[in-house]
Amino acid sequence: MSKNVRIAIDVGGTFTDVVKLVPSTGELRFEKVPTTPSEPTSGVLAAFDKAEADPADVEMFNHGSTLGLNSLLTRTGARVATVGTRGFRDVYLLGRTDRRVMYDIGYRKPEPLLERYDTFEVTERSMFDGAVAVPFDDEDARAVAREIAARGYDAVAVAFLHAYANPAHELRMREILAEEAPEVEVTLSHELSREYREYERTSTAVLDAYIKPIMRSYLRALEQELERRGFDGRFLMSRSGGGAMTATAAREQPVNLILSGPAGGVVGAAAFSKLIDRPNLITIDMGGTSLDASLVQNGSPVLYHGAEFEGLPINTPSLYIHTIGAGGGSLGYLDGAGALQVGPKSAGAVPGPAAYGRGGTQPTFTDAALAIGYLGVDTPLGGELTLNRELSISALEPIAEQLGLSVTQLARGMVQISNTKIMGAVRAITVELGHDPKDFALLSFGGGGGLVAVDVARELGIPEVIVPPGQGAFSALGMLMADVQHDYSRTSIQALDELDAAAANELYAGMEEEARATLSAEGFDAARMEFHRVVAVRYSGQEHSVTVVYPDGDGDPREAIRAEFDRLHLKQYGHTMDDPIETTTLRLNAVGVVDKPGLPRAPRRSAGEGFATRTRTVTLEGDVTAEYALVARESLMAGDTLEGPAVVTEHTATTVLHAGDRLSVGEYGELIISIQYAQKGDTRG
Repeated sequence: MSKNVRIAIDVGGTFTDVVKLVPSTGELRFEKVPTTPSEPTSGVLAAFDKAEADPADVEMFNHGSTLGLNSLLTRTGARVATVGTRGFRDVYLLGRTDRRVMYDIGYRKPEPLLERYDTFEVTERSMFDGAVAVPFDDEDARAVAREIAARGYDAVAVAFLHAYANPAHELRMREILAEEAPEVEVTLSHELSREYREYERTSTAVLDAYIKPIMRSYLRALEQELERRGFDGRFLMSRSGGGAMTATAAREQPVNLILSGPAGGVVGAAAFSKLIDRPNLITIDMGGTSLDASLVQNGSPVLYHGAEFEGLPINTPSLYIHTIGAGGGSLGYLDGAGALQVGPKSAGAVPGPAAYGRGGTQPTFTDAALAIGYLGVDTPLGGELTLNRELSISALEPIAEQLGLSVTQLARGMVQISNTKIMGAVRAITVELGHDPKDFALLSFGGGGGLVAVDVARELGIPEVIVPPGQGAFSALGMLMADVQHDYSRTSIQALDELDAAAANELYAGMEEEARATLSAEGFDAARMEFHRVVAVRYSGQEHSVTVVYPDGDGDPREAIRAEFDRLHLKQYGHTMDDPIETTTLRLNAVGVVDKPGLPRAPRRSAGEGFATRTRTVTLEGDVTAEYALVARESLMAGDTLEGPAVVTEHTATTVLHAGDRLSVGEYGELIISIQYAQKGDTRG
């Protein structure tokens, strides 16, 4: 076989999704294997085997991993030290003085990743414009480096005052650390972010250093094993800001991977939106542990600065994704007041839902969906895992008895609670940002997305649900659509009226030169490079900024920036003002364009042919039951239609639609469900 196989592997909390695409034949294969948290490399190699993909035949491997995120969640990362400017040792630990929860007397700041004992300072200081106020003291730095080596730290984050304007002192500190503490991994703040805000930049560097040893070790081990099996193609990692980065770049800046888990699905949704001519999409990705909601507007995902991990800021671009603890493994329980709750705790991969028969005894969303008939024992998950309804019923019974409910009433309540949480997540990215959900279609994917999408859409007035091919592994499919991306920025705080276009163009040109060198080293020629300029703009004295596209050309950009700022500020905040406007940061998104694989079109049915249907009993509210048509998605072809109520099963997921809803199959095999809005007294889910 020629080297034209593409494979994407997305490691989730419960399952690892794998997609294999052979562009020359149109073969598109979706598989799932259990996630192996204790042996992540073995889990990835098992995914290659499950998809029958020989690494020697693979030309491009796209990978998304939660390893760095999990080490943060469990606080099992590296032992980290920080080095700051003398007199500013406590920048990281002091953080910001604002309170996110104003009226909670029990509020505590996020737990830092290190203690004051782990913070060091070096005599040096640069000014905001890059001028050196205090020269770098080599001997002082060497003494600090020797102490770091003696204490046995795994990694060190260097974050000097105003290093975004003048990085020379950070670069010198790295040289000294290499000489005095060669075993320690080093992160320099300016290499991750060339933007002002010392705390945010320092926090980003600490997060990077915290996961760098474990990510480097993992990626090296995986690369070596793949090379041993004959792989010599391009190895890309999914990144938080959308797109991809080479595995080499990921080893140097793993902070860009922390929030990358759901990014593949959003990137895939943006590409898919163009194929199906639906430029505006709300996406929900429901996996085993969590649900991620995001937006695609005008065919592009929404980016933002200001992402956080458990309250710790990450000063790099990220996709705007709202995550909640609502997945197939979310546990149902009674809280201290005796009220039914679902999530955010999850059964995870081990032991998993009770229905999996792997030792789980607490009821989960999956058990509830099985109890009411959304899921069945007749369609194995992933083609291999047959669910056990008796185990689900046994797990649900204790809580049902405490509440005086039947098992199916409890199960319906758990599903409804999950739906309500998901509606809140969708409102957070639409209504709360000035968007009307009715102006979007809902793209549903992930192993559990199809179970909730129609109910959520109906409640929010969304007219259409779209289920893409291979919905259970769509995030992995999305990775195949990702270009390589790098982000650059330069702080430039000045009144818009005083903006010097020539000086701004010079800063952008410098960033583009740096980007060209990086992309060229990664194998991209000039024809495959794209550069997108944006600028952060705010009212003078305002804390938050709005990102505006920087106008092309050499003319005066100020009026165009002002007009677009007014438009976006009105849309996001509901008002504009006559106050002076200022720029804060010039940003550049550099793209290395990767050949996009074409999705195969679904075959059409010959005239007079039909598809087979069975039935499944579904329990509605009040323990009323109804017969739903049961259809295998693999039997559907482009142009087919199906009237609800129905359950559509497939290899990696299940989709539910109700009476009055109508399903049609699109050109690429996508399911397009037109929603019938509930009438008064309707008892459907």
